[in-house]
Amino acid sequence: MNPAHGAKLSPLLAGFLLVGFSASPGSAQSASASAARPYDLHYQFTAIAQGHPSFKAPYDGPNSLQSRNERATSVTSTLFLGVRLRKGSELYVNPELAGGKAVSGALGMAGFANGEGSRVGDPTPEVSLARMFLRQTFGLGGGSEQVEEGPNRLAGTQDASRVVLTLGKFAITDIFDANRYSDDPRSQFLNWALMESGAWDYPADTRGYCWGAAGEYFARPWAFRAGAVTEPKEANMKSMDTRLGRTHGLVAEGEYAFRVADRKGAARLLLFFNEARMGSYRRALDVQGAVPDVRLTRDSNRTKYGFALSADQELSEDWGAFLRAGWNDGRNESWAFTEIDRSLAFGAVRSAKSWGRPKDELAFAGALNGLSADHREYLAAGGTGFIIGDGALLYGPEIVLEAYYKLQLTELAALTPDYQFAVNPAYNRDRGPVNLWALRFHVEF
Repeated sequence: MNPAHGAKLSPLLAGFLLVGFSASPGSAQSASASAARPYDLHYQFTAIAQGHPSFKAPYDGPNSLQSRNERATSVTSTLFLGVRLRKGSELYVNPELAGGKAVSGALGMAGFANGEGSRVGDPTPEVSLARMFLRQTFGLGGGSEQVEEGPNRLAGTQDASRVVLTLGKFAITDIFDANRYSDDPRSQFLNWALMESGAWDYPADTRGYCWGAAGEYFARPWAFRAGAVTEPKEANMKSMDTRLGRTHGLVAEGEYAFRVADRKGAARLLLFFNEARMGSYRRALDVQGAVPDVRLTRDSNRTKYGFALSADQELSEDWGAFLRAGWNDGRNESWAFTEIDRSLAFGAVRSAKSWGRPKDELAFAGALNGLSADHREYLAAGGTGFIIGDGALLYGPEIVLEAYYKLQLTELAALTPDYQFAVNPAYNRDRGPVNLWALRFHVEF
């Protein structure tokens, strides 16, 4: 990180840390005491130092992962403020600081190696409003469930059968495409193709947030969700188009919770339909005598649709496993998340309980990413997207293997060494493989 940026970052981070620690409710506080309060406050701080040695690459393009030795550090710090307005009605506000950078500016891998990298596009630290939303719950009976306090979750009780409405600014992945073992790069796998279903081009600004509404219906063992949210005005940019009638991301998901040999599991099917002012890969390729540029073909009412499957299963007291798979039509420009049209990911997580470290985790996973025919031809002709484009392409599926060990230092803090091995970064067999090492420090309470 540039020393000048570091000088600016340090006092801001210190301020966030002081606010977080001084305002913490305290880890020893009982759930019953928490339930008595009409408000709650949680906090997280995540720093990720990541790098890779030089690797084989006969050429570098405008959006390549740099083949030279690289190191970079990203930092995020978030306050989760919640208040109960009345029974069933809650308001949440999350100011967030983000600074630093990701290796190669978060370019050059479709399944990028740092899940926090999308939030730190500018090395200069910046405080922004990550979330501000209203959650309304309508109880439908069916018995009661205890709600444990957590970030954006007030302690209390709720009906097992219920309808939940969310309105405002949030991350659509807060509600959809959840997975018990791979859902949060601040505490689980770092790679983009593992933390979410890679082929779901989920609507979000550069930092991962959007405006909109979502509804959920719970009738255990089933849950159904649907939402409509904003899309960026330009691919992977901060400014969002609020004209929901013209540009939008629509998503629906069904979830079924089950038990196998009395071990918890769940499976989900997600369908999505995005409409925005995207470019067309095929039209860009039809322009003769020039390097194709998908941005020049942008037009209203372009769409992208697809599905994502997700499942997680507890295997034993110590082991759990997960699976993700996804597909999109891949005709039009990748717009918000990343340039993956076909995705498959799987992995396993082991608790270190039998070693006397019940809160430590050892985990490993793999992701296989692919492109549609149009998208592949476009990159091979020298085109670029918002995250990949080497100027040429000898196509091969992008393969990423990841392993980490989360060492729980205290009740609040964890230190996680992480290793990733990437084959054919950005689908290019001319480049790599790449070894990426990271060290993550995470505080949460």
